[in-house]
Amino acid sequence: MSKMPTSPISRRTLCGLAGSALFLSQFPRAAFAAGGPSGLKVDFPQQGELGEVIGNPYDIAPLTAVIKNGGVVLTKAHVRVVPKKGGVEIAYDVGPTTLRTYGGIPVFGLYPEYLNTVEVTWTKREGGKLTEKAETYRIWTPPVYLDPAWTKGRPVKTFETEIIKPASKEFADRLYLCNNLMGSSPKGKRAVWNNPSGGALEWNSYPQNAILDTQGEVRWFLQPQAIYDPRSIYRAGLMMGFHQNADGALSFGYGQTYAKYDLLGREIFNRRLPEGYADFSHAMAEGPNGHYFLRVSSADLRRADGTHVHTVRDVVIEVDASGRVVDEWRLFEILDPNRSIVLKAIDQGAVCLNVDLSKTGETLSAEQLAKLEAKNAFGDIPGTGAGRNWAHVNSVDYDPTDDSIIISSRHQSAIIKIGRDKKIKWIFSSPEGWRDGWKEKLLTPVKDGKPIACHGSTCEGDFDYTWTQHTAFRIDEKSDKHVIYVTAFDNGDARGMDQPALAEMKYSRAVVYRIDQDKKTIEQVWEYGKERGFPWYSPVTSLTKYCADKDSIMVYSATAGMGRRPSELKPGEKAGSASPFIEEFKWGETEPAVEIQLIDSMGYQAMPVSLDKAFNQ
Repeated sequence: MSKMPTSPISRRTLCGLAGSALFLSQFPRAAFAAGGPSGLKVDFPQQGELGEVIGNPYDIAPLTAVIKNGGVVLTKAHVRVVPKKGGVEIAYDVGPTTLRTYGGIPVFGLYPEYLNTVEVTWTKREGGKLTEKAETYRIWTPPVYLDPAWTKGRPVKTFETEIIKPASKEFADRLYLCNNLMGSSPKGKRAVWNNPSGGALEWNSYPQNAILDTQGEVRWFLQPQAIYDPRSIYRAGLMMGFHQNADGALSFGYGQTYAKYDLLGREIFNRRLPEGYADFSHAMAEGPNGHYFLRVSSADLRRADGTHVHTVRDVVIEVDASGRVVDEWRLFEILDPNRSIVLKAIDQGAVCLNVDLSKTGETLSAEQLAKLEAKNAFGDIPGTGAGRNWAHVNSVDYDPTDDSIIISSRHQSAIIKIGRDKKIKWIFSSPEGWRDGWKEKLLTPVKDGKPIACHGSTCEGDFDYTWTQHTAFRIDEKSDKHVIYVTAFDNGDARGMDQPALAEMKYSRAVVYRIDQDKKTIEQVWEYGKERGFPWYSPVTSLTKYCADKDSIMVYSATAGMGRRPSELKPGEKAGSASPFIEEFKWGETEPAVEIQLIDSMGYQAMPVSLDKAFNQ
């Protein structure tokens, strides 16, 4: 049984057999509902006054269920999943739109491999009369499941968590969506998509997506088999770019696909990328009017020298609600694809997505880059020019005040704002290596409105640029068309355009900047992580995001621990394994309100999810 931790604790959820959530009646009067002569044929068990209890209703979310309405009109409902002793209560209201959509009451947040108790209060309308009733349901769920092929014959824990700091009262009800990745599988190693390398079939780690409560318990997970096939070009790839949309549903992409599903697993859309583009990864940002901004590549680009190439992570497209491409940003035409200074400083052991620990500490020389160009070497390799991994855009955000996008370019260590006209509005980056036409767009670092003295890639005081960063998100609630706040996760590789003498000197930061777009200045207003040092350092991935509902900053240091020495590993951990940290901070504070660590789990991003958005409509 779970207990509220008073000190760091461990909890592991063991993997088991797959299956849909099963109903187990605890009531002798339970029956199998049956429709009338022309009515719906129903065979799921029924308890209480309403209809059937259907577990895992859409086959991809086993810790969910629907209590069908039994043929009556429900006007509202309230659901409470009774927590384990010392556990986290999940409770939410259900609105009429949601009740109509599911034909009943959605149940979310069940514990895995457990006989869950669910308390439901509902109101029905019959003959103009409203009747309210409270009922209790019992729902059995399966364990969290992993395809055995991906475990390579060894035991694999799904999620082991350690509560570093118990959540404060304000944050105790938080639910965190973790977008994590497992290793690759022999099932997905039979083909090559992008010549000579890269693409969806090689970026094909097994999806490990779950929602955790603040006790580290899994309360939802995505069972991918119904929508994911490692053998298929068009159904494989890294699941990335998760966001909870304004309607409560989750949007994300994988390989040659972008998709949207609600928390019960109901498909809203699952589409192939438009034909001229390939290899989604990292970013799928919701825009206005049902549009989405996708980070993709050009499937076929004819370079100025006549060479046809498949580009690498350097195109953003905008698709409308029907999937038409209404605009595109071809970054190799907007930015400087020949700026190589960052590429020469990056640790080649962590050129995301290609993590190769055997190359840790190595960097590329100018001579090596020149050889790549001379022999027309293209593909998912670090290098300059279209057809190589020169930009590595890992986030896209939309600014409605001036109809522009904000991108994070990892391999340029730059955050850049670009207008609808494809003109650069500003660049936040070290000034080193920018040529005429781009260097004029650089923001000037300031503190209290006064310029900071900077020399090359370093500045005086606490101010720093971002280095091989992930996520550059506009804080809409605190920004306007003149001044904007931007969050970023400063991974910290190649900090100062250099590699430190010792790997243990590296660190990452979660950081917030204030940008005066009229004056073209930037001020650092908050940071966290430098004081945590190397144990908190994440060479790749991660996230920093503002959460308006609690006026907070969510941080996911997603690959912390990848560089640890064998003596630093915990029992069962392997060398090169990551142990991500989830933290959330009240705005302006530097002490987290909650801190959870995931053990031996490759993280990409994590973020809070709102049940009010999902169900109270």
